[in-house]
Amino acid sequence: MDLSPVVGNLLTPPVLFFALGVLASLLRSDLEFPLPMTKALSLYLLFAIGLHGGAELAAAGLSWSSGAPLLAGVGFSALAPLAAFFVLRRRVGVADAAAIGATYGSISAVTFVTACGFADQRGLDWSGHMVAAMALMESPAILVGVLLARHFGPKDADPRSATALGALVREAFLNGSVFLLLGSLAVGALAGEEGWRSVAPFVHEPFKGVLCLFLLDMGLIAARRLDALRSSGPVLLAFAVLAPLLQAALALGVARLLGLERGDALLFVVLCASASYIAVPAAIRAAVPSANPSLFLPMSLAVTFPFNIAVGIPLYMATIEALWSHP
Repeated sequence: MDLSPVVGNLLTPPVLFFALGVLASLLRSDLEFPLPMTKALSLYLLFAIGLHGGAELAAAGLSWSSGAPLLAGVGFSALAPLAAFFVLRRRVGVADAAAIGATYGSISAVTFVTACGFADQRGLDWSGHMVAAMALMESPAILVGVLLARHFGPKDADPRSATALGALVREAFLNGSVFLLLGSLAVGALAGEEGWRSVAPFVHEPFKGVLCLFLLDMGLIAARRLDALRSSGPVLLAFAVLAPLLQAALALGVARLLGLERGDALLFVVLCASASYIAVPAAIRAAVPSANPSLFLPMSLAVTFPFNIAVGIPLYMATIEALWSHP
């Protein structure tokens, strides 16, 4: 297995800017991004990747080969929280285990976007339906995590736990990030290749620069979460690294079974190996208020996220190259 992509990825601008953000925070620099700017960068990235994916989807069309990864991704997102929950429930409690399960069953859009940039840099083609997979995989884990917390947790321990399931579903599927992503995907599919070319100067060319700025901000935020995670002990730290590796190994087998091309296989594995730090905390805070965000949020943001963008993505790619080279 050629591990040179792992080393090479550490020296790419997005990863280096993430490291710069971590360093700035650790050295107590006053560098910071205004919250509106952070949100604007995030919305731009989702907008850009949605349009690109929609254009690719229009070019490829819909078929079993495009639908199978969507079904597999949704199934993975629903089942992953179960495994994490039953592994951790006796160590951290029901509410926290359910929150961690939802976190590691859902996905990180920024990790996916970084993987898209990595694939483009290596000249790998990828399909628009992988963007649809990303949008669909964000919510099932949230629903499963909340159901686990309610079924195994103390009944009526917190009046806010009675949040209506309909409101939860609405939050999971109609929150701003998912709505923008799905909307941009639809616009890209309807506009097609000609529409994509008309907006490419704004969407495609600046993409990597905006990603660098966003990861710089993510580095600042991740470093601030390290103190909370240190107090949680080595078990959760180990879980935050081992969970993405185990989930990536399972996803590799599924991608191979489905016959995905290398670019799509990389994105599918990254989706399965990533962990949410935006959608899940927002939903869990409302639906499972007894869960401790100082556990699941630093795990995903301060450990799993940097691990995946610095080491995981090129490691998964190296594994795919090795496996896919043998028919």
